[in-house]
Amino acid sequence: MIRRDFLKRVGLVATGVALSDPITKAETAINLSGSAAAAPQQPKSDIHVKIRSPKPQTDKPITVVIIGAGNRGRMYSRYSKTFNDHIKVVGVSDIIESRCNNIADLHNVPQENRFGHFREVFERPKMADAVIIATPDDRHYEPCIKAMELGYHVLLEKPAAPTEKECKDILKVSQEKNRIVAISHVLRYSPYFIAMKSVVDSGAVGELVSIQHMEPIQYAHMAHSYVRGNWRCEKDTTPIILAKSCHDLDIIRWIVGKPCKSISAYGSLHLFKKENMPAGAPPRCTDGCPHESTCPYSAIDIYVKQKRHLGVFDLKDRKDENEIMEKLRTNWYGRCVYQCDNDQPDHYVANMEFEDGVTSSFTMDAFSPWGGRRTRIMGTMGFIEGNGSTFTLWDFKTRTPKTWRMVIDDAEEYKDAGHGGGDYGLVRDFVEAVAFEDPGKLSSSIKDSIESHVMGFAAEKSRKSNHKAEVKA
Repeated sequence: MIRRDFLKRVGLVATGVALSDPITKAETAINLSGSAAAAPQQPKSDIHVKIRSPKPQTDKPITVVIIGAGNRGRMYSRYSKTFNDHIKVVGVSDIIESRCNNIADLHNVPQENRFGHFREVFERPKMADAVIIATPDDRHYEPCIKAMELGYHVLLEKPAAPTEKECKDILKVSQEKNRIVAISHVLRYSPYFIAMKSVVDSGAVGELVSIQHMEPIQYAHMAHSYVRGNWRCEKDTTPIILAKSCHDLDIIRWIVGKPCKSISAYGSLHLFKKENMPAGAPPRCTDGCPHESTCPYSAIDIYVKQKRHLGVFDLKDRKDENEIMEKLRTNWYGRCVYQCDNDQPDHYVANMEFEDGVTSSFTMDAFSPWGGRRTRIMGTMGFIEGNGSTFTLWDFKTRTPKTWRMVIDDAEEYKDAGHGGGDYGLVRDFVEAVAFEDPGKLSSSIKDSIESHVMGFAAEKSRKSNHKAEVKA
């Protein structure tokens, strides 16, 4: 098939789009003509990008050990249960025995393959093809290095490590040992961003000039994770630009498709500090705070009334309000948000310059009623605006907007996946990469992933020094 016939077939000639690189390379097919058929009961998608099933295309299952049985470990376990012909959990490690057993029981893992500390896993001979590391941020580096040295491939939760040096060490060892390492930059694997990236690469916006990207954390989520919770202190985890927003830096870098040269960043902790504490507020929301009923950050409101973010509580019964209240009287999450030991910024802006003069601005803030990313992409011939679930392309020549939205045929198998389906897409590609011993199956190579981490560290250097920082990958 000659090039022009191919373009006609996928509907791109009619819209004035030229492909610089065949989209089939990413196993997608784009139709911007509006001719793609959608289920009659659904809103029409004017832009259709064929989305792969999350089911791996392999004949032989890979075996994995899950290290860290918290929220992310449970997600990987769920995928493994759904697609157990392709990935089998043969070991589980977690310092909390009940969490370890919950996943181990689900997969019929024998008692001898249930471990407490992750070091116990590596005291044994290699027992699987790969490990999935879903421990807290500050406990990624050691098990990742040990796993690679023992011959395991690795699926590693983001951020890769707390320091730039450790991130680069992981890259170096993976190259020296020839290990496949997938960093969970799951947005790259979500149908929404795959479609957006495909449209940009098709040339539909012309030459890319600039990107505006926003991540609203949502006020209760901020209070839960970055004021009261596990990621509240930079020194104990990673800076919030990596702990929360390394996904976003990675997506920006992926869409631009060129190295970042420099970053200027700004931000601080504005609200969640002791000087802003209302008069008479006790250390805990459960201690009879006179402001509890009117405080939007009330632990009683968030956890008891709204029943949000309860996964970290290891509850016997999520509906038992007495059990939740008892947890709030003793754990981190019952504390007054103005009296915690947090230091993460609650608002953050990073301006980036890439090769060839492409620019991007990124904003993260805690003060919004909703989460979900917002993205604007400016090109010489068109404009894209998206809200995390749908996006619209404006063609400057035709002045006709076209919208992408997930259709049921594409979405059905992603219904239990987080990050807009990206969780499942990531594991699928990792399974295929390990099964075929081909790191090219991954959308995000370890080199690319570490580069976007380096961008985050550069942003922090800039924010703290109040000077532009060069990005040295």
